[in-house]
Amino acid sequence: MTLAPRLRSLDTPHVAAVPTVDWRGIAYHTLLSRHLDELEESQLVKQRKVLYQFSARGHDMAQAILGSLLNRPGDGACGYYRSRPFMLSVGLDLDDAMAGPLMRSGGMSGGRDIGVVFNMPAAGGPCVLPMSGGVGTQYTPVVGWAQALQYRVKVLKQQDAAGCMAVALGGDASTATNGFWSALNIATTQRLPVLFYIEDNGYGISVPSDFQTPGGNIAANLASFNGLKILDGSGSDPREAATLLLQASNWVRSGKGPVLLRLCVPRLNGHSGQDTQAYKSQAQIEAEWQSDPLPRLKDFMVPNVLSEAQWLELDKQAREDLAAALERVLERADPDPASVQRFVFSETDQAGSPILQDQGGLWSTGHQFPDSSEQPEREPARINMATAIRRTLDSELAGNPKLVVFGEDVGRKGGVHAVTLGLQDKYGADRVFDTSLSEEGIIGRAVGMAAAGLMPVAEIQFRKYADPAEEQLNDCGTMRWRTNNRFAAPMVVRIPGGFFKCGDPWHSQSGEVKWAHAVGWRLAMPSNAEDAVGLLRSAMRDNNPTIFFEHRALLDDVSARRPYPGDQFVLPFGKGRTVHKGDALSVITWGGMVARCEEAVAVSGVAVDLIDLRTLVPWDRELVLESVRRTRRCLIVHEDTLTAGFGAEIAAVLSDEAFFDLDAPVRRLTMPDIPSPHSPVLLNAVVPGVEQIAAAMRELDGI
Repeated sequence: MTLAPRLRSLDTPHVAAVPTVDWRGIAYHTLLSRHLDELEESQLVKQRKVLYQFSARGHDMAQAILGSLLNRPGDGACGYYRSRPFMLSVGLDLDDAMAGPLMRSGGMSGGRDIGVVFNMPAAGGPCVLPMSGGVGTQYTPVVGWAQALQYRVKVLKQQDAAGCMAVALGGDASTATNGFWSALNIATTQRLPVLFYIEDNGYGISVPSDFQTPGGNIAANLASFNGLKILDGSGSDPREAATLLLQASNWVRSGKGPVLLRLCVPRLNGHSGQDTQAYKSQAQIEAEWQSDPLPRLKDFMVPNVLSEAQWLELDKQAREDLAAALERVLERADPDPASVQRFVFSETDQAGSPILQDQGGLWSTGHQFPDSSEQPEREPARINMATAIRRTLDSELAGNPKLVVFGEDVGRKGGVHAVTLGLQDKYGADRVFDTSLSEEGIIGRAVGMAAAGLMPVAEIQFRKYADPAEEQLNDCGTMRWRTNNRFAAPMVVRIPGGFFKCGDPWHSQSGEVKWAHAVGWRLAMPSNAEDAVGLLRSAMRDNNPTIFFEHRALLDDVSARRPYPGDQFVLPFGKGRTVHKGDALSVITWGGMVARCEEAVAVSGVAVDLIDLRTLVPWDRELVLESVRRTRRCLIVHEDTLTAGFGAEIAAVLSDEAFFDLDAPVRRLTMPDIPSPHSPVLLNAVVPGVEQIAAAMRELDGI
């Protein structure tokens, strides 16, 4: 059911000087939102059928106008927890809008996420990206969607994307966040078709807006921001709000660049259903109610647009539609607990066919990839890992016009590790490009681009630098699960890290366990050039987001050099490699420790079964269990720190599933629980070295 066809016909006389918007639809959706807020507050919250309630009273009319202006299939938007009026206006099914807060099956998430963080895949109309419970996280994915629109027109020559726009809805408090400023920089420097729609209600929960931005007016503060059109006005006055929104929409759609529109609106209820607003005086509350847009909308429309009787009929229709929807939604089943673990990753049905998400990535668009093979066709010469990664990116860029490579310094410089050297010269700055120095901006825009159907390959220069992007990385990983397979954002994030000649706390960390623990991310840690090729190509053709860890010490190390395995070579995730066969001791390792373990095997004199896991999510449990059950001893070696490192996960699995097969306790050899030290003397003292590994092998062999 969609809302628009259910509106009964009313005669709407032409009124001169009235902005040309669908006033009747705007009134209906404002009334519908208002009555839905009232129903939740007066009944459903008290009955504990709704547990999180965020009223949109005061924000509703202007949002309804905005939603009515998003009417093209390429349009994209993302809001926040107070954006339900916009969602109703843009076409969200009323039943689904209610099923979310009521935690019923169906809807946006099937009970997995808070009911007011909406999403709406494109289905011949605009797309609303999955909202987040975080503040300010909507901005950078929206500019990613906008950049995808620009890319579709310039590179893919898809003219249906011309004139489309992306809209980010946010409250005034969210303008203090990193995501807002990063998105602003991206949108203005790239002249992207973005509307930043800021609802200023004067508060961030209880904190006044002048704590968020000097003077409490973000529009005034950005008046001289280069490349940004600024509009400012009232969201309570129907004529003014509609005029400004039309002006903003027309500006963005005409290709003139981004717009920031600030509308002042009253927050007529507390931040949430639990907020008593004790921090406001009675005079403040009364003044806010004097700015209620609903009576102003009625005064504006009656009798010039609708008669009093028609307004009452519209109000009655909204109430009746709401009551009927509530009855239908309450008949829906509760979410099935048996399905709650599904859709962390892309799944297949019983016949082996993929169960595709509705929106995001290449698979959902029917994209056809070039042929692939798990059998390498090795060239005679050995190449280093940096060259192997570069050639793989080159091959996929050539074969997939929807693939883009970006990050800090990846363009003209070719990357600080020279991995992308020459790719911008070959494919142009639209496909291989530099970014501003904002990791949140890099990953957030990748999320939006992936949701729009591109394959982003984003680089974070060093492992530690991913920390500012962690919120976007987490939101990306959980997207498929929290939308119950409606949305996914498949991408590849290349992250160099680990020790190299020397160390330091900022450039030399591995910390891979964080990504192994992150929901929804696959994690590759290749130890040589051939594996890097196969895993990277597999990741760029997969339907899940992937962290691809490039160990700095291996990029040009002799131990990691291999012949290039061909442009069709792919390596499945979760398939470890037995580097050395033995029956006395199983040694499990990955990444930068593989070569050291190989050397240690040679000097230890122990018959070691050496396994390179290659990927940690998923990891090859079967190979490890088979080896340990055969050798009855296990040593796990990794560069990450000891406490809660990934070695602990392997040891726990062995304890659960192979305890009675062990003749000795599982041992871990790792970095101590400290950052990587800078001095080579200190670094060599703490990173597991060949002699230390060999000694541990001999010790376990002797037990």
